Formats: sequence, C-alpha cells, structure tokens
Amino acid sequence: MKQSERNYRRIVIKIGASLFVSTDAITNIIEQICLLIQQKKEVIVVSSGAIAHGMLVLGLKNRPRDLSLLQAAAAIGQNELMNIYSRGLGRKGLKCGQVLLTWEDFQDRRRYLNAKNTILKLVKLGVVPVINENDTVSVDEIKFGDNDKLSALVANLVQADLLIMLSDTEGLLSKEKEVIRIVNEITPEIRKLACGTDKESSVGGMITKLEAASMVTGSGLCCVIANGLDKNKIISVLNSPEEAGTFFSKKEHLVARKRWIAFGTKAAGKIQVDRGAKEALVKNNKSLLSPGVVEVSGDFEKGDTVAVLDDKGLEFARGKVNYCAEELKKIKGHRAKKEVIHRDNLVIICTSR
Repeated sequence: MKQSERNYRRIVIKIGASLFVSTDAITNIIEQICLLIQQKKEVIVVSSGAIAHGMLVLGLKNRPRDLSLLQAAAAIGQNELMNIYSRGLGRKGLKCGQVLLTWEDFQDRRRYLNAKNTILKLVKLGVVPVINENDTVSVDEIKFGDNDKLSALVANLVQADLLIMLSDTEGLLSKEKEVIRIVNEITPEIRKLACGTDKESSVGGMITKLEAASMVTGSGLCCVIANGLDKNKIISVLNSPEEAGTFFSKKEHLVARKRWIAFGTKAAGKIQVDRGAKEALVKNNKSLLSPGVVEVSGDFEKGDTVAVLDDKGLEFARGKVNYCAEELKKIKGHRAKKEVIHRDNLVIICTSR
C-alpha cells in the first residue's frame, strides 16, 4: 500500500506565524479543518502567531529581546489568536479549546499523560484543540524554542497518523531549488539543505522543520512540509502527500514509553561512548555497559534521560541512566561491567550521522 492510500485518521496540523499575513489563507485553512472534522477525522492544531499578533497590537516592528516584553506580547496575542480560531470554527458550528504547554509538561511522565488525556478528551468532545507554547511563563530552561518542535512532540504525544507543517514555503528545496518530494531518511546531506529564518516575528525555519520531521518519523509517524498559502493545501496533502509538498517516510514504530524517552524529555546530560559500544547498541540491541563509556557531562541523577554520543560527539541514542553523573564518572571505562543503561530504557534515534 502506498503512503498516499493510507487513511490518516488523527492529524496534527502546525500553522506557522507567516500564514497569518493572509486572512484568506487562514480562513481557508480553518475551512479545511472543518471539512476534515465533518469527515470524522481527528484534528489537533499547533498554532504559532501569538507573539506576532501581540507585536501588531503593541505596534512593535521587531521581536522583543526583553523577556517580560516578549511574554506581554504573547499574553495579548494569545487572545487575538484564539479569537481567529473561535470565529472561524464557529461559522461551521464548531468549538475550539486552548492548550498551553511548556517542556515541564513533557518532562514529567504524569503531566505528560495528563496533557495527552486532556487533548484527546477535547477531540472526543468534538472540540478542536489549539495548542501553543505557554510563552507568557516560559523561560529558556523550559522553552521549546519553536513550534515545529512542539508540533512533533504533540504528534508523538497523541500518536497521530500524520503531522502536517504549514508555512509559506513549498517544502524542502534541493540545491537546484526544486522541491524534494520524498525523503526516506534525513541524512547529513539533507540537513545541509536547510536554513533558518530571518523573519522578525518568527523563530525556526527549515532547520527546525527537519528536526521535527526527524522526531516524528523516528517514532513511526509520517510528516509533510507544505505551503499553507496555497488554497486547499491540507486536502491536497491528504489526497497525495508525496506530491503536495515534501513527504517524510516513517521509520519503525516505537512503543509509547520509548517514544517519550526519545522525544518527550530533555536530556539532563551526555554520555560519550566508543565505537564498540555504539555498535553493540545499534546493531546488537545490547545494554550500555561501563567499559564503553568514554566521557560524562552534565549534572544528572539516577533515572534521568541522557543523550548518548558516538566517538565523533554526535547524538545517536537516548536512555534512562542507572547512575548519577558523579557515580558514572568513577566507573566509566572500567572492565567491571556495570549496566549504565538497560536496553529496555534505551532508544536509538539516529544511525546515519
């Protein structure tokens, strides 16, 4: 069965801030969401635009660097943003519910599951969840950094069938400036094609979209990057995802808990391993043992999630560690084989770097 023939039932749609410059585009996107719900699809929206709308109300031309001003703009803009969705959905007799999240809601397993239950309850009630980062309280330590990453986390959280990231770009462009229609693996060569953004009201760009695509495809979900300014683009994606933008093929499905370990938590520290240890983890599905540990960094505790790096310093796995940082520094490289991360608590997230 081709990916385009699959029935995508639960869909997360990320709407970029750049799309709000066009009233027609946002109106059309909301109309498509209404149509999908009429077709018994489950739609969850991750929306940027709050800070941009707040900047507009406050008359700011540049994105605030002062944290309190940024949070004030977000507080004003959230209300403006929700009014747009409420009015648009209301014209079709639908309702929306606002869900504001921070990293802390993903770090803690209980809060993670509570957020999932809330979002899915809204969906069951026929209400469209509109999710955004809680910029009014977020500081650097708990910020996602961009809503591309947030949309990937939400797609993993609710076990969506498809993530659609809409912005003002057609998709990932090749060196010849042509849209790459299908990406089966996000290789270093693919990453080199990405660039950031210089828009004053936005953060992210293609770099963050590729990271988001890597997160969802690594969990066994599909992803499409497409141009939301094009009329009926969401419908086009569902009818032919490999032709409506850039389609990212899914990888092996991860069970919910491993998906949370890999992509639902921030790494509290880093463990660098040698080549032999990497091979044992990647190819032989082994646990990480102390002889293979080369370096330890960060101030983590037993049970924290840590990033596992190869001999080149590139992250390829994440796992729940059995030792705190200070204890691990004492036993790293020792021949006495201490189990640092059990294979059931370890997830390989990249093998191509």
